[in-house]
Amino acid sequence: MLKEDFYAMKKSGAPITMVTVYDVAFARMAEAAEIEMLLVGDSAANVMLGMERTAGISMEAMCLFTTAVKRGAPNSYIISDMPFGSDSEPKIALQNATRLIEAGASAVKIEGLPLSSLRAIREKGIDLVGHLGLLPQTATSFKQVGKSEEEAEKIFEQAKVLDSLEPCAIVLEHIPEELGKKVSQATNAPTIGIGAGSHTDGQVLVMHDILKMHPFKLPPFAKSFANFWDAGVNAFCDYRSWVNKKKI
Repeated sequence: MLKEDFYAMKKSGAPITMVTVYDVAFARMAEAAEIEMLLVGDSAANVMLGMERTAGISMEAMCLFTTAVKRGAPNSYIISDMPFGSDSEPKIALQNATRLIEAGASAVKIEGLPLSSLRAIREKGIDLVGHLGLLPQTATSFKQVGKSEEEAEKIFEQAKVLDSLEPCAIVLEHIPEELGKKVSQATNAPTIGIGAGSHTDGQVLVMHDILKMHPFKLPPFAKSFANFWDAGVNAFCDYRSWVNKKKI
């Protein structure tokens, strides 16, 4: 798919599905399920590498995960997160965005509004995805943002600026539903919500939540559609029992 296809989906009212994936096996599953957008998220820092914050992941790691996803889903539209600090100034941002494209990404995603860096990337013809609302790389609290009139207006104005850059999409994270609706109606670019209500043009979830690959409580806006944790633990227990029986 191309950026124009996502704009056409928004115009037609067809919902867009985005899923975070990080490796070959799950990228294959997502492509087989015809997921429209695959996001190589910097959340790999947490769910794949066991770090406390997404800000801990490096460009090298993001390139490695991106290449793995590309190998597993060669026909999919792949978006890679720009890790914390990789967009600190235009020249650095362009270099790092280029690295991710070379690693297999179709587009790069940047949190917030580092406008000069965003413009430098777009001027070189690299597809871009914005990310507003809760920004995990720099957040000091993971409570909903945009609840006050001032916060909501700031996010709305940022979305209009991003929209002027003709991004592939704008991710809206953990904001009030009415704000998600207002932004979606005011932008030409598709909006992808995660905890932004039902009026965005698409939704994104982390694959570890979708498949329940961990024993932790889900975020309030997440949903599981399988239980890989129980299935996996039970399978390992059965394997261990099988091995023990072989030794008797």
